[in-house]
Amino acid sequence: MRCPFCGAMDTKVIDSRLSGDNDQIRRRRECLECEERFTTYESAELNLPRVVKSDGSREPFSEKKLLLGFQKSLEKRPVSMDDVHLAMSRLKHRALVAGEREIVSGKIGEWVMEELLKLDHVAYIRFASVYLSFEDIASFRDVIERLEHELSPEEARSQLTFLKDDDPPQVKRRRK
Repeated sequence: MRCPFCGAMDTKVIDSRLSGDNDQIRRRRECLECEERFTTYESAELNLPRVVKSDGSREPFSEKKLLLGFQKSLEKRPVSMDDVHLAMSRLKHRALVAGEREIVSGKIGEWVMEELLKLDHVAYIRFASVYLSFEDIASFRDVIERLEHELSPEEARSQLTFLKDDDPPQVKRRRK
């Protein structure tokens, strides 16, 4: 490893330890010439597959786009960024272990929906409304009803309700 301070080629490792999610090694190094110390990080280089869009175009897998999709769906929802990053890690892992050089964007969309379903049902419906191109209110109703019927009691308790109590809100009419 070349010293970033003097450019010398001889450095020694002083300390090594796991970093991040145990998928990176942090090494503390010292230059044998100028005796400056610096830190390097070592991780496996894995190639994520290229994404094949619905129009047939291809582009690199973008974590930034993935994060943006999660953030838009989860806007103003009580989900921590740690949970979002864990979901993204699971998605990246699925893309890597698929063993394909290219992956259809629709498959990634399905995986995102699965992760959002675990995180927050409102975010799931937000994402599904765009991803599945809901055209009318009946489409929304179908997905909501399916969610309600498929929820286990534990899942139902973990999700926030739309209304504080079961009674519908009273609508006040304005007099003209």
